[in-house]
Amino acid sequence: MVLNVALGSPVKTGSNMVQSINTATFTDRDLDRLAADLNRDGICIIRGLFDRQLIEEWAVAFEALFQERQQRPGGVAPRGTARCYLTLPWVAPFANPAVFANPTILGVLDRVFYQEYELVQLAADIPMQGSEYQEIHRDFRPLFSDRIVTPLYALAVNFPLVEVTAENGPFEMARGTHVMSREEGLVKIRTGEILLEQFYMQPGDVMMRSPLALHRGTPNRTPQPRPMIVMGYVMHWLHTQKVDLTLPRDYYHSLPPQMQQLLRCQVVERLPASEVENYIDFQY
Repeated sequence: MVLNVALGSPVKTGSNMVQSINTATFTDRDLDRLAADLNRDGICIIRGLFDRQLIEEWAVAFEALFQERQQRPGGVAPRGTARCYLTLPWVAPFANPAVFANPTILGVLDRVFYQEYELVQLAADIPMQGSEYQEIHRDFRPLFSDRIVTPLYALAVNFPLVEVTAENGPFEMARGTHVMSREEGLVKIRTGEILLEQFYMQPGDVMMRSPLALHRGTPNRTPQPRPMIVMGYVMHWLHTQKVDLTLPRDYYHSLPPQMQQLLRCQVVERLPASEVENYIDFQY
């Protein structure tokens, strides 16, 4: 299968990291290259993977959901000053196989996960005006210890609902730190041997990254929230107590078996009328 997308790679200009954009035909060789980038750097970017209209539909639905959840006690989970987390309900437009089972995303996952994997998370990270720099951290611990390189066993797939600029809280990450000890990575960042890079994105761009790479959120200095969608994929054996998916039974049974197997979820007769966030923010 051949898909037409725009691929981008970071280019250093002065003190900022910007993204070059090249239109390319997406082939198996390109998927191999993206998987190699992910294994080596802990991150890869796919430019223009999702249609702008799809992102606009998500943005409109998200804005209404966010406004409603903010008015409800426990409707959003705090993640620091003026930064919050919101689990997306399994309803349209968020319940979309073209997104969570996108063949391009799964094509990369198939190349870096060597066992069955599952989607366990569909949510949004939202820095708002007044947010601050997070501490440099990991989202997961190594499987065993820092002395043993951990293969990719969990991945975050992120895409923004607005343009991500230097002003509204771009994601920062240090490439390659997913395969070294935390302390070694922090030393290399402090000495400047490895840069903390900012990743600017357009609506439709997709970032795939290892949660073991050292990273942080940055301040949103604009009056508009900056929602970043996160889909979490993990090896089938990994216990993930801090995130969950809840699907209505009719929707779940409408999916083909392969998609049912992709989703680690609770199946209910109908979704609850009110949702309370129980997300626990782990940083390592």
